[in-house]
Amino acid sequence: MKRHCFSGICIALASVLPLLGDETNSAPAPMANSAIIPAPHRNDHGDTQRKFDRFSGKHFAIVFDGDSIMNRWETTGKIPWQEHYAATTADFGIEGDHVENVLWRLDNGQLDGVDPKLVMLMIGTNNSGQNSANQIAEGIKLLVAEYEKRCPHAHIILMGIFPRGETSTDGGRRKVAAVNSQIKLLDDGLRITYIDIGAKMLESDGTISHEMMPDFVHPTAKGYQIWSDAIQPVINQYISEK
Repeated sequence: MKRHCFSGICIALASVLPLLGDETNSAPAPMANSAIIPAPHRNDHGDTQRKFDRFSGKHFAIVFDGDSIMNRWETTGKIPWQEHYAATTADFGIEGDHVENVLWRLDNGQLDGVDPKLVMLMIGTNNSGQNSANQIAEGIKLLVAEYEKRCPHAHIILMGIFPRGETSTDGGRRKVAAVNSQIKLLDDGLRITYIDIGAKMLESDGTISHEMMPDFVHPTAKGYQIWSDAIQPVINQYISEK
């Protein structure tokens, strides 16, 4: 009887072990791409609501949207902001935002009543720590499509993500460059213009100086002037300055 039971156990194990082996060696399920799933920014300290109160429901000829780099036009970039954009532009940039946070804002009424003629987008640098380049690019492509749908009268300037990290070997630098190599293909010559000024923010050896980006992410006033100079010819095609 004992031998019979032992044999039965062996037979049972023999039938189960291949299944266990198959499960162990199988590829893990792919992780969901968080950059395409709209989500509120958990730590914006009321910044989103303040931007909604200030701009949503009112008509503006221009919309800027993105993260802290876009948000700081009114502070670090105040000279070109006051000269070119203050009277006509809703700047929805939020400190620390990811692609999915901008998607959430669109789903929650950010653009209601705005109806701009021109939109400028730059987002994705904050996703570099948690998403792959392909995932970030997928999120940006979705965001652009949402803006095309929600702003039917607007031309879109899609900015290449600015370089980050002091040297060209920085992992974040390489990742945003990989994202840019994909999103630049969205430039269709009709509704979308892609502009990449990253090279103008680098030294001849590929490094970023403290005079351009003290933290190697956010431009100084010099960077915002370079940015303004690059976009203004496109803006002038769609917006007449008064």
